[in-house]
Amino acid sequence: MTLVLEWFDEREAQEADEREWRPLLERLLRLAGEAEGVADGIVSLTLTDDEGIRELNRQYRNLDRPTDVLSFPLRDASSDEPQVTWEGEYETVESEAEDDDGLDPSVELLGDIVISVPRARAQAAEYGHSVEREIGFLFVHGFLHLLGYDHETEVQEREMFARQEAVLQKAGLFR
Repeated sequence: MTLVLEWFDEREAQEADEREWRPLLERLLRLAGEAEGVADGIVSLTLTDDEGIRELNRQYRNLDRPTDVLSFPLRDASSDEPQVTWEGEYETVESEAEDDDGLDPSVELLGDIVISVPRARAQAAEYGHSVEREIGFLFVHGFLHLLGYDHETEVQEREMFARQEAVLQKAGLFR
């Protein structure tokens, strides 16, 4: 097994430039996983709009405003971050190695990342770099949160952002 990206898009319309995002984010997941020593797992990514992420931000963080990225780790139940509970259980027959969607049910679900595409586009314009770089930044940022990284202190922030930047540089996503 390897790292697997499950992809969901809640938006009604997509732009033409988004066709290359999936291969880019799958590559970033592989690079970030290699950098962090994570070889197996499932990461769920949902692309949404500002209203969709605002609703999640209000529900899980009590902040009634849109944000750029939210992460819901399933790995560490002791975290202060709100946990999302996996509602269903995989039913595994001894002779079956995989469930109906082709994923091995024994592989760890690392968690969910939700990105607001309009917010990412606005931030890319504000920071003067490509939308791909901003989407990549938000995705790697979210992935590191799934692994337990945080940026509550200056030291944590420097470490997390250095790790993000190293992955983005390796992928050729420069500022």
